[in-house]
Amino acid sequence: MKFKKMAFLAILSIFIFTGCDNKDGIDSDSIAAKAQKPSFFNLTTTSSQELEIKVENNKWLFKGLENKVVMLNFFATWCPPCKAEIPHLINLKNKYPNFEIVAVLVEQDKSNDEINAFMKEHNINYIVTNSNMNFILADAVGGVQTIPTMFLFDSEGNPYQKYVGMVPEEALAADIQAATKPQAK
Repeated sequence: MKFKKMAFLAILSIFIFTGCDNKDGIDSDSIAAKAQKPSFFNLTTTSSQELEIKVENNKWLFKGLENKVVMLNFFATWCPPCKAEIPHLINLKNKYPNFEIVAVLVEQDKSNDEINAFMKEHNINYIVTNSNMNFILADAVGGVQTIPTMFLFDSEGNPYQKYVGMVPEEALAADIQAATKPQAK
């Protein structure tokens, strides 16, 4: 019986600390190389709002989120590490007013009602997108093969950091602080 518990805990920790494989098998290139040509993405949030993202000269411009540090969080509702990181993302969103999270669902055939119920269950206080454009965006950032995968952009829209799997909240907080550029007065 003790062996079964130990084996279960070992397997569970592997899932939590490594991430889940994305079943789509998107090809992987670097975010900088992909972002060299101008691109435009129009993501739809679960509240049917449009989020426009323009990529030009390796700058990622998030309409309505100008001068904010932005994290793209690629996730799925079935992924245990994705669920485990939600409380940390909520804490970071609450702690840093100049920080925004855009969760990008990479899961097929989920209705907004299902995602809104998931958001309510987990008290998610950040933007969640649910559209076919999510998969195109996943390819544009260089491919997302493991979830959660997150990309942090500084307050000027420059790619700052990529994370694969769960990341300690303290490490994310340090990067958010470093990615916040002082505003010219």
